[in-house]
Amino acid sequence: MSDPVLLTLLLAAATFCVRFLGVVIGQHLPTSGPWTRALNALPGCLIVSLVAVILSSGGINEWTGAIAALIVAVLTRNLPITMIAGIFVVWAMRTFT
Repeated sequence: MSDPVLLTLLLAAATFCVRFLGVVIGQHLPTSGPWTRALNALPGCLIVSLVAVILSSGGINEWTGAIAALIVAVLTRNLPITMIAGIFVVWAMRTFT
């Protein structure tokens, strides 16, 4: 068996194991209490930390996109539209300035 085929099979097996273990562990997580609240807050915390890193190393384009996204978020309260607006503004700033 060639190296690329073996590598592909090993990566496929590892991916399956990670997903399978996620399902098995997920079935044993509590459905109420502080752990549940913490796990429900996790996606928002990850997004905030990613945005914070981007803004801390970004310039005017990124800050303008963040401000536009904040305005759209306040007005629409719609996450996909907010993300699209922020990405569009950063793209436009990078393309046309």
